[in-house]
Amino acid sequence: MKAPRPLARLLLSLLLLSPLAARAETPAAPLPIIDYGERFLPEVGQRGMVASPERLAAEVGLEMLRRGGNAVDAAVATGFALAVTYPRAGNLGGGGFMLIHLAKEQRQVFIDYREMAPAAATRDMFLDANGEVDKQREYFSLQAAGVPGTVAGMLHALDKYGSLDRAEVLAPAIRLAQQGFPVSFALAHEIGQRADMLGRDPAARAVFFHPDGNPYGMGETWRQPDLAWTLQQIARDGRDGFYRGPVAQRFAAAMRAGDGIMTTQDLANYRVAERAPVRGTFHGFEVVSAPPPSSGGVHIIEMLNLLEGYDLQALGHNSAAYIHLLAEAMKRAYADRSEYLGDPDFVAVPVAQLTDKAYAAHLRKGIDPDKATPADTIGPGLPVPPEGSDTTQFTVADAAGNVVSNTYTLNFSFGNHKMVPGTGVLLNNEMADFAADPGSANAFGLIQGERNRIEGRKRPLSSMSPTLVLRDGKPWLATGSPGGSQIITTVLQVLLNTMVFDMNPATAAASPRVHHQWWPDTLLLERGISADTVELLRQRGQPVQPTRRTLGRTQTIMLEDGWLLGATDPRRPGGAVAAY
Repeated sequence: MKAPRPLARLLLSLLLLSPLAARAETPAAPLPIIDYGERFLPEVGQRGMVASPERLAAEVGLEMLRRGGNAVDAAVATGFALAVTYPRAGNLGGGGFMLIHLAKEQRQVFIDYREMAPAAATRDMFLDANGEVDKQREYFSLQAAGVPGTVAGMLHALDKYGSLDRAEVLAPAIRLAQQGFPVSFALAHEIGQRADMLGRDPAARAVFFHPDGNPYGMGETWRQPDLAWTLQQIARDGRDGFYRGPVAQRFAAAMRAGDGIMTTQDLANYRVAERAPVRGTFHGFEVVSAPPPSSGGVHIIEMLNLLEGYDLQALGHNSAAYIHLLAEAMKRAYADRSEYLGDPDFVAVPVAQLTDKAYAAHLRKGIDPDKATPADTIGPGLPVPPEGSDTTQFTVADAAGNVVSNTYTLNFSFGNHKMVPGTGVLLNNEMADFAADPGSANAFGLIQGERNRIEGRKRPLSSMSPTLVLRDGKPWLATGSPGGSQIITTVLQVLLNTMVFDMNPATAAASPRVHHQWWPDTLLLERGISADTVELLRQRGQPVQPTRRTLGRTQTIMLEDGWLLGATDPRRPGGAVAAY
Protein backbone atom coordinates (compact mmCIF):
# COMPACT_ATOMS: atom_id res chain seq x y z
CA MET A 1 0.00 0.00 0.00
CA LYS A 2 1.33 3.45 -0.81
CA ALA A 3 1.63 5.92 2.04
CA PRO A 4 -1.01 8.68 2.19
CA ARG A 5 -0.03 11.94 0.54
CA PRO A 6 0.87 14.62 3.13
CA LEU A 7 -2.25 16.72 2.55
CA ALA A 8 -2.99 16.67 -1.15
CA ARG A 9 -6.62 15.84 -0.44
CA LEU A 10 -7.32 19.27 1.05
CA LEU A 11 -4.35 21.39 2.07
CA LEU A 12 -1.11 22.45 0.48
CA SER A 13 -1.84 20.98 -2.93
CA LEU A 14 -0.04 24.16 -4.01
CA LEU A 15 2.64 25.69 -1.78
CA LEU A 16 1.48 29.29 -1.62
CA LEU A 17 2.48 31.98 0.84
CA SER A 18 0.37 34.90 2.00
CA PRO A 19 1.23 38.40 0.74
CA LEU A 20 2.47 39.27 4.21
CA ALA A 21 4.63 36.21 4.27
CA ALA A 22 6.26 37.23 1.01
CA ARG A 23 7.57 40.37 2.75
CA ALA A 24 8.67 38.55 5.91
CA GLU A 25 12.26 37.59 6.58
CA THR A 26 11.26 33.97 7.35
CA PRO A 27 8.67 32.06 5.34
CA ALA A 28 5.23 31.66 6.89
CA ALA A 29 3.39 28.36 6.97
CA PRO A 30 1.77 27.61 3.61
CA LEU A 31 -1.86 28.65 3.42
CA PRO A 32 -4.61 26.06 3.09
CA ILE A 33 -5.96 25.51 -0.38
CA ILE A 34 -9.44 24.16 -1.02
CA ASP A 35 -9.33 21.06 -3.18
CA TYR A 36 -12.57 20.98 -5.15
CA GLY A 37 -12.14 17.28 -5.76
CA GLU A 38 -13.52 16.80 -2.23
CA ARG A 39 -17.28 16.71 -1.59
CA PHE A 40 -16.90 17.15 2.17
CA LEU A 41 -14.61 19.78 3.63
CA PRO A 42 -13.40 20.10 7.22
CA GLU A 43 -13.11 23.28 9.24
CA VAL A 44 -9.59 24.72 9.31
CA GLY A 45 -7.66 26.27 12.17
CA GLN A 46 -4.09 26.73 13.23
CA ARG A 47 -3.94 27.73 16.91
CA GLY A 48 -6.73 25.75 18.52
CA MET A 49 -9.75 23.61 17.73
CA VAL A 50 -12.67 21.88 19.46
CA ALA A 51 -14.90 19.36 17.67
CA SER A 52 -18.07 18.79 19.66
CA PRO A 53 -21.58 17.39 19.19
CA GLU A 54 -23.02 20.74 20.34
CA ARG A 55 -22.09 24.26 19.25
CA LEU A 56 -22.23 26.21 22.53
CA ALA A 57 -20.00 23.69 24.30
CA ALA A 58 -17.48 23.83 21.43
CA GLU A 59 -17.38 27.61 21.77
CA VAL A 60 -16.78 27.27 25.52
CA GLY A 61 -13.77 25.07 24.84
CA LEU A 62 -12.43 27.51 22.28
CA GLU A 63 -12.87 30.33 24.81
CA MET A 64 -10.45 28.51 27.13
CA LEU A 65 -7.91 28.12 24.33
CA ARG A 66 -8.14 31.83 23.47
CA ARG A 67 -7.48 32.67 27.13
CA GLY A 68 -4.22 30.77 26.97
CA GLY A 69 -5.47 27.48 28.34
CA ASN A 70 -4.25 24.19 26.95
CA ALA A 71 -6.19 21.34 25.33
CA VAL A 72 -7.01 19.79 28.72
CA ASP A 73 -8.46 23.05 30.04
CA ALA A 74 -10.60 23.29 26.91
CA ALA A 75 -11.67 19.64 27.11
CA VAL A 76 -12.75 19.96 30.75
CA ALA A 77 -14.65 23.18 30.06
CA THR A 78 -16.34 21.52 27.09
CA GLY A 79 -17.22 18.46 29.16
CA PHE A 80 -18.89 20.51 31.90
CA ALA A 81 -20.68 22.70 29.32
CA LEU A 82 -22.08 19.65 27.53
CA ALA A 83 -23.66 18.61 30.84
CA VAL A 84 -25.76 21.77 30.45
CA THR A 85 -26.34 22.02 26.70
CA TYR A 86 -26.36 18.36 25.59
CA PRO A 87 -28.27 16.48 28.30
CA ARG A 88 -28.88 13.33 26.27
CA ALA A 89 -25.21 12.38 26.75
CA GLY A 90 -23.21 15.26 28.21
CA ASN A 91 -23.24 14.68 31.92
CA LEU A 92 -22.18 15.02 35.52
CA GLY A 93 -23.91 11.77 36.44
CA GLY A 94 -22.10 9.41 34.06
CA GLY A 95 -18.51 8.48 33.28
CA GLY A 96 -16.02 7.90 30.52
CA PHE A 97 -12.47 7.93 29.26
CA MET A 98 -10.02 10.69 28.34
CA LEU A 99 -6.95 10.11 26.17
CA ILE A 100 -4.40 12.93 26.25
CA HIS A 101 -1.27 13.57 24.19
CA LEU A 102 1.17 15.72 26.17
CA ALA A 103 3.30 17.48 23.56
CA LYS A 104 6.11 18.63 25.84
CA GLU A 105 6.66 15.12 27.22
CA GLN A 106 5.79 13.34 23.97
CA ARG A 107 3.65 10.79 25.78
CA GLN A 108 0.02 9.75 26.06
CA VAL A 109 -2.06 9.54 29.23
CA PHE A 110 -5.29 7.57 29.58
CA ILE A 111 -7.71 8.61 32.33
CA ASP A 112 -10.35 6.04 33.28
CA TYR A 113 -13.32 7.69 34.97
CA ARG A 114 -15.79 4.95 34.12
CA GLU A 115 -18.65 4.49 36.58
CA MET A 116 -18.27 1.90 39.36
CA ALA A 117 -20.85 -0.48 40.78
CA PRO A 118 -22.06 0.46 44.27
CA ALA A 119 -20.55 -1.70 47.02
CA ALA A 120 -23.93 -3.39 47.60
CA ALA A 121 -24.23 -4.56 43.96
CA THR A 122 -24.51 -8.34 43.51
CA ARG A 123 -24.17 -10.73 40.63
CA ASP A 124 -27.89 -11.63 40.49
CA MET A 125 -29.37 -8.23 41.36
CA PHE A 126 -31.28 -7.92 38.09
CA LEU A 127 -32.60 -11.51 37.93
CA ASP A 128 -36.26 -12.19 38.73
CA ALA A 129 -37.70 -15.20 40.57
CA ASN A 130 -37.43 -17.28 37.39
CA GLY A 131 -33.77 -16.44 36.86
CA GLU A 132 -34.56 -14.13 33.93
CA VAL A 133 -33.14 -10.62 33.59
CA ASP A 134 -35.66 -7.97 34.61
CA LYS A 135 -34.92 -5.46 31.84
CA GLN A 136 -37.04 -2.70 33.34
CA ARG A 137 -35.06 -2.82 36.57
CA GLU A 138 -31.73 -3.23 34.74
CA TYR A 139 -32.33 -0.21 32.49
CA PHE A 140 -34.65 2.23 34.24
CA SER A 141 -34.55 1.75 38.02
CA LEU A 142 -32.38 3.61 40.52
CA GLN A 143 -30.41 0.37 40.87
CA ALA A 144 -29.34 0.79 37.24
CA ALA A 145 -27.13 3.74 38.19
CA GLY A 146 -23.42 3.23 38.73
CA VAL A 147 -21.38 5.60 40.89
CA PRO A 148 -20.67 8.52 38.51
CA GLY A 149 -17.09 9.30 37.54
CA THR A 150 -17.34 12.32 35.23
CA VAL A 151 -16.74 15.02 37.85
CA ALA A 152 -13.79 13.17 39.40
CA GLY A 153 -12.31 12.43 35.97
CA MET A 154 -12.61 15.98 34.66
CA LEU A 155 -11.13 17.47 37.84
CA HIS A 156 -8.32 14.91 37.87
CA ALA A 157 -7.39 15.89 34.30
CA LEU A 158 -7.62 19.61 35.10
CA ASP A 159 -5.63 19.43 38.33
CA LYS A 160 -2.86 17.28 36.90
CA TYR A 161 -2.59 18.36 33.26
CA GLY A 162 -4.51 21.64 32.93
CA SER A 163 -3.24 25.17 33.42
CA LEU A 164 -6.29 27.28 34.29
CA ASP A 165 -8.11 27.77 37.59
CA ARG A 166 -11.04 25.44 38.29
CA ALA A 167 -13.49 28.30 38.82
CA GLU A 168 -12.49 29.86 35.50
CA VAL A 169 -12.98 26.60 33.63
CA LEU A 170 -16.42 25.93 35.15
CA ALA A 171 -17.67 29.52 34.86
CA PRO A 172 -19.10 29.17 31.32
CA ALA A 173 -21.10 26.05 32.24
CA ILE A 174 -22.47 27.79 35.33
CA ARG A 175 -23.40 30.82 33.24
CA LEU A 176 -25.22 28.68 30.66
CA ALA A 177 -27.16 26.86 33.39
CA GLN A 178 -28.03 30.05 35.34
CA GLN A 179 -28.83 32.45 32.52
CA GLY A 180 -30.09 29.83 30.11
CA PHE A 181 -29.70 29.55 26.36
CA PRO A 182 -32.04 29.22 23.38
CA VAL A 183 -33.18 25.66 22.80
CA SER A 184 -31.85 24.48 19.44
CA PHE A 185 -33.76 22.35 16.97
CA ALA A 186 -31.57 19.37 17.90
CA LEU A 187 -32.20 19.75 21.65
CA ALA A 188 -35.95 20.27 21.20
CA HIS A 189 -36.09 17.16 19.04
CA GLU A 190 -34.09 15.11 21.56
CA ILE A 191 -36.29 16.15 24.49
CA GLY A 192 -39.40 15.50 22.44
CA GLN A 193 -38.25 12.01 21.53
CA ARG A 194 -37.86 11.09 25.21
CA ALA A 195 -40.67 13.23 26.61
CA ASP A 196 -42.74 10.25 27.76
CA MET A 197 -39.93 8.70 29.80
CA LEU A 198 -38.60 12.01 31.16
CA GLY A 199 -42.11 13.07 32.13
CA ARG A 200 -42.52 10.08 34.43
CA ASP A 201 -39.83 11.30 36.83
CA PRO A 202 -40.93 14.35 38.89
CA ALA A 203 -37.44 15.87 39.11
CA ALA A 204 -36.75 15.45 35.39
CA ARG A 205 -40.24 16.70 34.50
CA ALA A 206 -39.61 19.91 36.45
CA VAL A 207 -36.45 20.58 34.43
CA PHE A 208 -37.44 19.56 30.90
CA PHE A 209 -41.09 20.67 30.93
CA HIS A 210 -43.06 23.86 31.51
CA PRO A 211 -45.55 23.86 34.39
CA ASP A 212 -48.32 23.29 31.82
CA GLY A 213 -46.76 19.93 30.90
CA ASN A 214 -45.26 20.91 27.54
CA PRO A 215 -41.55 20.25 26.95
CA TYR A 216 -39.27 23.15 26.13
CA GLY A 217 -39.40 23.96 22.43
CA MET A 218 -37.07 25.39 19.84
CA GLY A 219 -36.12 29.03 20.48
CA GLU A 220 -37.27 29.10 24.10
CA THR A 221 -34.76 30.04 26.80
CA TRP A 222 -33.95 27.04 28.99
CA ARG A 223 -32.56 27.64 32.48
CA GLN A 224 -31.36 24.97 34.91
CA PRO A 225 -30.88 26.58 38.36
CA ASP A 226 -30.43 23.26 40.20
CA LEU A 227 -27.65 22.22 37.83
CA ALA A 228 -26.06 25.66 38.21
CA TRP A 229 -26.08 25.12 41.99
CA THR A 230 -24.36 21.73 41.61
CA LEU A 231 -21.73 23.21 39.31
CA GLN A 232 -21.12 26.00 41.82
CA GLN A 233 -20.47 23.43 44.55
CA ILE A 234 -17.87 21.79 42.30
CA ALA A 235 -16.27 25.13 41.34
CA ARG A 236 -15.95 26.10 45.00
CA ASP A 237 -15.03 22.79 46.66
CA GLY A 238 -13.66 20.68 43.81
CA ARG A 239 -14.20 16.95 44.08
CA ASP A 240 -15.71 17.25 47.57
CA GLY A 241 -18.36 19.56 46.14
CA PHE A 242 -19.85 16.58 44.33
CA TYR A 243 -18.76 13.41 46.13
CA ARG A 244 -19.28 14.73 49.67
CA GLY A 245 -21.48 17.34 51.26
CA PRO A 246 -24.91 18.52 50.09
CA VAL A 247 -24.76 17.06 46.55
CA ALA A 248 -23.78 13.60 47.77
CA GLN A 249 -26.46 13.77 50.45
CA ARG A 250 -29.10 14.54 47.83
CA PHE A 251 -27.91 11.54 45.79
CA ALA A 252 -28.19 9.25 48.81
CA ALA A 253 -31.59 10.65 49.79
CA ALA A 254 -32.93 9.95 46.30
CA MET A 255 -31.64 6.38 46.52
CA ARG A 256 -33.23 5.81 49.93
CA ALA A 257 -36.55 7.21 48.70
CA GLY A 258 -36.64 4.67 45.90
CA ASP A 259 -35.05 1.30 45.26
CA GLY A 260 -31.46 2.57 44.87
CA ILE A 261 -28.38 1.11 46.52
CA MET A 262 -25.84 3.93 46.04
CA THR A 263 -24.68 5.54 49.30
CA THR A 264 -22.66 8.56 50.36
CA GLN A 265 -19.83 6.12 51.09
CA ASP A 266 -19.96 4.85 47.49
CA LEU A 267 -19.61 8.42 46.26
CA ALA A 268 -16.80 9.27 48.66
CA ASN A 269 -14.93 6.09 47.67
CA TYR A 270 -15.03 6.70 43.92
CA ARG A 271 -11.55 6.65 42.39
CA VAL A 272 -10.15 7.70 39.01
CA ALA A 273 -7.57 5.38 37.46
CA GLU A 274 -4.74 6.27 35.08
CA ARG A 275 -3.91 3.33 32.84
CA ALA A 276 -1.42 2.57 30.08
CA PRO A 277 -3.10 3.04 26.69
CA VAL A 278 -3.31 0.15 24.24
CA ARG A 279 -0.88 0.52 21.33
CA GLY A 280 -0.51 -0.94 17.89
CA THR A 281 0.95 -0.16 14.48
CA PHE A 282 -0.58 -0.09 11.02
CA HIS A 283 1.52 0.55 7.91
CA GLY A 284 3.86 2.94 9.71
CA PHE A 285 1.23 4.69 11.81
CA GLU A 286 1.08 4.20 15.58
CA VAL A 287 -2.44 3.76 16.98
CA VAL A 288 -3.01 4.64 20.65
CA SER A 289 -6.40 3.82 22.12
CA ALA A 290 -8.48 2.91 25.16
CA PRO A 291 -7.42 -0.06 27.32
CA PRO A 292 -9.74 -2.20 29.49
CA PRO A 293 -12.27 -1.69 30.98
CA SER A 294 -12.86 -0.44 27.46
CA SER A 295 -12.92 -3.14 24.83
CA GLY A 296 -12.46 -0.53 22.11
CA GLY A 297 -8.72 -0.11 21.78
CA VAL A 298 -7.96 -3.82 22.05
CA HIS A 299 -10.30 -4.78 19.26
CA ILE A 300 -9.57 -1.81 17.01
CA ILE A 301 -5.93 -2.88 17.05
CA GLU A 302 -6.86 -6.55 16.69
CA MET A 303 -8.89 -5.72 13.55
CA LEU A 304 -6.21 -3.42 12.13
CA ASN A 305 -3.64 -6.19 12.62
CA LEU A 306 -5.88 -8.63 10.80
CA LEU A 307 -6.64 -6.23 7.93
CA GLU A 308 -2.98 -5.19 7.55
CA GLY A 309 -2.43 -8.46 5.70
CA TYR A 310 -4.56 -7.32 2.74
CA ASP A 311 -4.08 -4.66 0.06
CA LEU A 312 -7.17 -2.72 1.04
CA GLN A 313 -6.38 0.24 -1.16
CA ALA A 314 -6.35 -1.98 -4.23
CA LEU A 315 -9.75 -3.42 -3.32
CA GLY A 316 -11.31 0.05 -3.32
CA HIS A 317 -13.18 1.87 -0.60
CA ASN A 318 -16.51 0.24 0.28
CA SER A 319 -16.24 -2.28 -2.52
CA ALA A 320 -17.86 -5.65 -1.87
CA ALA A 321 -14.45 -7.27 -1.44
CA TYR A 322 -13.41 -4.60 1.08
CA ILE A 323 -16.63 -4.69 3.12
CA HIS A 324 -16.47 -8.50 3.15
CA LEU A 325 -13.04 -8.39 4.81
CA LEU A 326 -14.22 -5.74 7.27
CA ALA A 327 -17.16 -7.93 8.27
CA GLU A 328 -14.98 -11.00 8.74
CA ALA A 329 -12.52 -9.06 10.91
CA MET A 330 -15.36 -7.56 12.96
CA LYS A 331 -16.94 -10.96 13.65
CA ARG A 332 -13.73 -12.39 15.04
CA ALA A 333 -12.95 -9.37 17.21
CA TYR A 334 -16.44 -9.24 18.73
CA ALA A 335 -16.34 -12.97 19.41
CA ASP A 336 -13.16 -12.36 21.42
CA ARG A 337 -14.83 -9.43 23.18
CA SER A 338 -17.57 -11.72 24.46
CA GLU A 339 -15.06 -13.88 26.34
CA TYR A 340 -11.90 -12.06 27.29
CA LEU A 341 -12.72 -8.45 28.26
CA GLY A 342 -13.59 -6.97 31.66
CA ASP A 343 -12.37 -4.65 34.41
CA PRO A 344 -8.59 -5.22 34.70
CA ASP A 345 -8.77 -4.47 38.43
CA PHE A 346 -10.87 -7.63 38.86
CA VAL A 347 -9.93 -10.02 36.04
CA ALA A 348 -6.91 -10.85 33.89
CA VAL A 349 -7.43 -9.46 30.38
CA PRO A 350 -5.14 -10.94 27.68
CA VAL A 351 -4.40 -7.60 26.00
CA ALA A 352 -0.95 -8.57 24.71
CA GLN A 353 -2.24 -11.77 23.12
CA LEU A 354 -5.28 -10.15 21.50
CA THR A 355 -3.21 -7.31 20.02
CA ASP A 356 -0.35 -9.55 18.83
CA LYS A 357 0.21 -9.52 15.06
CA ALA A 358 0.95 -13.24 15.17
CA TYR A 359 -2.52 -13.82 16.62
CA ALA A 360 -3.99 -11.74 13.79
CA ALA A 361 -2.12 -13.88 11.26
CA HIS A 362 -3.63 -16.96 12.92
CA LEU A 363 -7.14 -15.52 12.59
CA ARG A 364 -6.51 -14.43 9.01
CA LYS A 365 -5.99 -18.04 7.96
CA GLY A 366 -9.63 -18.72 8.76
CA ILE A 367 -10.97 -16.01 6.45
CA ASP A 368 -12.15 -16.95 2.97
CA PRO A 369 -11.96 -13.80 0.79
CA ASP A 370 -14.87 -15.04 -1.29
CA LYS A 371 -17.21 -16.57 1.29
CA ALA A 372 -18.65 -15.40 4.61
CA THR A 373 -17.97 -17.40 7.75
CA PRO A 374 -21.25 -17.97 9.64
CA ALA A 375 -21.19 -16.43 13.10
CA ASP A 376 -22.19 -19.70 14.77
CA THR A 377 -18.97 -21.29 13.53
CA ILE A 378 -16.80 -18.52 15.06
CA GLY A 379 -15.86 -18.47 18.71
CA PRO A 380 -13.32 -16.68 20.90
CA GLY A 381 -10.09 -17.38 19.14
CA LEU A 382 -7.21 -17.51 21.61
CA PRO A 383 -5.74 -21.04 21.49
CA VAL A 384 -5.01 -21.11 25.24
CA PRO A 385 -7.06 -18.42 26.98
CA PRO A 386 -5.60 -17.15 30.25
CA GLU A 387 -7.27 -17.25 33.57
CA GLY A 388 -24.20 2.71 25.45
CA SER A 389 -26.65 3.69 23.00
CA ASP A 390 -25.99 7.25 23.61
CA THR A 391 -22.56 8.48 24.38
CA THR A 392 -20.75 11.61 23.29
CA GLN A 393 -17.31 12.36 21.93
CA PHE A 394 -15.40 15.61 21.78
CA THR A 395 -11.89 16.26 20.53
CA VAL A 396 -9.53 19.16 21.24
CA ALA A 397 -6.15 20.33 19.94
CA ASP A 398 -4.10 23.36 20.96
CA ALA A 399 -1.26 25.40 19.45
CA ALA A 400 1.39 23.60 21.50
CA GLY A 401 0.50 20.20 20.04
CA ASN A 402 -1.48 18.87 23.01
CA VAL A 403 -4.47 16.78 21.97
CA VAL A 404 -7.44 15.36 23.89
CA SER A 405 -9.88 12.71 22.73
CA ASN A 406 -12.69 12.25 25.26
CA THR A 407 -15.69 9.93 25.25
CA TYR A 408 -18.22 9.94 28.08
CA THR A 409 -21.74 8.68 28.54
CA LEU A 410 -24.93 8.11 30.50
CA ASN A 411 -25.37 4.87 28.50
CA PHE A 412 -28.87 5.31 27.03
CA SER A 413 -29.96 8.69 25.71
CA PHE A 414 -30.72 10.71 28.90
CA GLY A 415 -29.43 7.74 30.94
CA ASN A 416 -32.17 6.08 32.94
CA HIS A 417 -34.36 9.22 32.59
CA LYS A 418 -34.26 9.89 36.34
CA MET A 419 -32.83 13.02 37.95
CA VAL A 420 -31.52 13.50 41.48
CA PRO A 421 -33.91 16.08 42.99
CA GLY A 422 -32.34 19.46 43.66
CA THR A 423 -29.18 18.79 41.63
CA GLY A 424 -30.19 18.90 37.97
CA VAL A 425 -28.11 15.75 37.48
CA LEU A 426 -29.45 12.91 35.33
CA LEU A 427 -28.51 9.42 36.50
CA ASN A 428 -26.77 6.93 34.27
CA ASN A 429 -27.92 3.35 33.67
CA GLU A 430 -24.43 1.91 33.25
CA MET A 431 -25.14 -1.13 35.43
CA ALA A 432 -26.80 -2.47 32.27
CA ASP A 433 -23.32 -2.73 30.73
CA PHE A 434 -22.45 -5.55 33.11
CA ALA A 435 -23.35 -9.13 32.32
CA ALA A 436 -26.53 -9.47 34.37
CA ASP A 437 -26.75 -13.02 33.01
CA PRO A 438 -23.31 -14.04 31.64
CA GLY A 439 -23.62 -15.52 28.16
CA SER A 440 -26.69 -13.48 27.24
CA ALA A 441 -26.87 -10.29 25.18
CA ASN A 442 -27.07 -6.80 26.68
CA ALA A 443 -29.17 -3.87 25.45
CA PHE A 444 -26.94 -3.47 22.39
CA GLY A 445 -27.04 -7.17 21.47
CA LEU A 446 -23.50 -7.78 22.73
CA ILE A 447 -22.81 -11.16 24.30
CA GLN A 448 -21.29 -10.66 27.76
CA GLY A 449 -18.97 -13.10 29.52
CA GLU A 450 -18.10 -14.07 33.09
CA ARG A 451 -15.28 -11.52 33.24
CA ASN A 452 -17.93 -8.79 33.08
CA ARG A 453 -20.32 -10.13 35.73
CA ILE A 454 -21.63 -7.69 38.36
CA GLU A 455 -19.48 -7.12 41.44
CA GLY A 456 -19.38 -4.26 43.95
CA ARG A 457 -16.92 -1.44 43.07
CA LYS A 458 -16.24 -3.00 39.65
CA ARG A 459 -16.32 -0.98 36.42
CA PRO A 460 -18.56 -2.31 33.64
CA LEU A 461 -17.08 -3.20 30.27
CA SER A 462 -17.35 -0.42 27.69
CA SER A 463 -16.99 0.06 23.95
CA MET A 464 -15.92 3.71 24.22
CA SER A 465 -12.82 4.18 22.09
CA PRO A 466 -11.15 7.60 22.21
CA THR A 467 -8.22 7.11 19.84
CA LEU A 468 -5.08 8.91 18.66
CA VAL A 469 -3.00 8.13 15.59
CA LEU A 470 0.65 9.17 15.59
CA ARG A 471 2.81 9.66 12.52
CA ASP A 472 6.53 10.03 13.03
CA GLY A 473 5.86 10.17 16.76
CA LYS A 474 3.51 13.16 16.58
CA PRO A 475 -0.30 13.31 16.76
CA TRP A 476 -1.85 13.11 13.31
CA LEU A 477 -5.47 12.17 14.02
CA ALA A 478 -7.73 12.19 17.07
CA THR A 479 -11.22 10.75 16.98
CA GLY A 480 -13.91 8.82 18.79
CA SER A 481 -17.64 8.16 18.63
CA PRO A 482 -20.82 7.31 20.50
CA GLY A 483 -22.96 4.38 19.38
CA GLY A 484 -22.88 1.56 21.93
CA SER A 485 -21.70 -1.62 20.26
CA GLN A 486 -21.11 0.31 17.01
CA ILE A 487 -18.44 2.60 18.52
CA ILE A 488 -15.56 0.23 17.81
CA THR A 489 -16.42 -0.37 14.15
CA THR A 490 -17.16 3.32 13.59
CA VAL A 491 -13.73 4.38 14.86
CA LEU A 492 -12.09 1.57 12.90
CA GLN A 493 -13.58 2.82 9.63
CA VAL A 494 -12.59 6.45 10.24
CA LEU A 495 -9.02 5.26 10.86
CA LEU A 496 -9.01 3.18 7.68
CA ASN A 497 -10.59 5.98 5.65
CA THR A 498 -7.76 8.32 6.61
CA MET A 499 -4.77 5.95 6.86
CA VAL A 500 -5.56 3.79 3.81
CA PHE A 501 -7.74 5.91 1.53
CA ASP A 502 -6.19 9.32 2.23
CA MET A 503 -9.51 10.98 3.10
CA ASN A 504 -9.71 14.28 4.89
CA PRO A 505 -11.56 14.03 8.25
CA ALA A 506 -14.84 15.39 6.86
CA THR A 507 -14.95 12.86 4.03
CA ALA A 508 -13.82 10.11 6.39
CA ALA A 509 -16.70 10.95 8.73
CA ALA A 510 -19.37 11.29 6.05
CA SER A 511 -18.59 8.06 4.17
CA PRO A 512 -21.15 5.24 4.57
CA ARG A 513 -20.33 2.71 7.31
CA VAL A 514 -20.98 -0.94 8.00
CA HIS A 515 -21.20 -2.90 11.23
CA HIS A 516 -21.04 -6.54 12.30
CA GLN A 517 -20.71 -7.56 15.95
CA TRP A 518 -20.56 -11.35 15.55
CA TRP A 519 -23.94 -11.88 17.16
CA PRO A 520 -26.59 -11.45 15.90
CA ASP A 521 -25.17 -12.60 12.57
CA THR A 522 -26.15 -9.45 10.67
CA LEU A 523 -24.11 -7.07 8.56
CA LEU A 524 -25.64 -3.60 8.89
CA LEU A 525 -25.12 -1.28 5.92
CA GLU A 526 -25.79 2.45 6.02
CA ARG A 527 -27.48 4.08 3.08
CA GLY A 528 -24.95 4.97 0.41
CA ILE A 529 -23.65 1.44 -0.22
CA SER A 530 -24.66 0.68 -3.80
CA ALA A 531 -27.27 -1.95 -4.67
CA ASP A 532 -24.68 -3.76 -6.80
CA THR A 533 -22.31 -3.98 -3.84
CA VAL A 534 -25.11 -5.28 -1.62
CA GLU A 535 -25.86 -8.02 -4.12
CA LEU A 536 -22.19 -9.02 -4.37
CA LEU A 537 -22.03 -9.24 -0.59
CA ARG A 538 -25.10 -11.49 -0.59
CA GLN A 539 -23.40 -13.71 -3.15
CA ARG A 540 -20.50 -14.07 -0.71
CA GLY A 541 -22.97 -15.22 1.93
CA GLN A 542 -22.89 -12.07 4.01
CA PRO A 543 -26.14 -11.59 5.97
CA VAL A 544 -26.63 -8.01 4.80
CA GLN A 545 -29.26 -5.75 6.32
CA PRO A 546 -29.50 -2.22 4.93
CA THR A 547 -30.56 0.14 7.72
CA ARG A 548 -32.09 3.59 7.79
CA ARG A 549 -30.39 4.24 11.13
CA THR A 550 -26.94 5.80 11.08
CA LEU A 551 -23.89 4.22 12.69
CA GLY A 552 -21.91 6.34 15.16
CA ARG A 553 -21.16 10.06 15.25
CA THR A 554 -17.49 10.97 15.21
CA GLN A 555 -15.73 14.19 16.25
CA THR A 556 -12.36 14.27 14.54
CA ILE A 557 -9.31 16.51 14.31
CA MET A 558 -6.40 15.93 11.92
CA LEU A 559 -3.06 17.69 12.48
CA GLU A 560 -0.86 18.24 9.42
CA ASP A 561 1.84 20.71 8.47
CA GLY A 562 0.87 23.17 11.18
CA TRP A 563 -2.84 23.12 10.34
CA LEU A 564 -5.81 21.70 12.24
CA LEU A 565 -8.59 20.09 10.20
CA GLY A 566 -11.77 19.40 12.15
CA ALA A 567 -14.96 17.57 11.31
CA THR A 568 -18.16 16.98 13.22
CA ASP A 569 -20.11 14.01 11.92
CA PRO A 570 -23.11 15.07 9.79
CA ARG A 571 -25.23 12.14 11.00
CA ARG A 572 -26.94 14.24 13.70
CA PRO A 573 -27.77 17.95 13.87
CA GLY A 574 -26.20 20.43 16.24
CA GLY A 575 -22.52 19.51 16.06
CA ALA A 576 -19.84 22.14 15.55
CA VAL A 577 -16.13 22.70 15.13
CA ALA A 578 -14.84 25.85 16.83
CA ALA A 579 -11.39 26.96 15.69
CA TYR A 580 -9.03 29.89 15.35
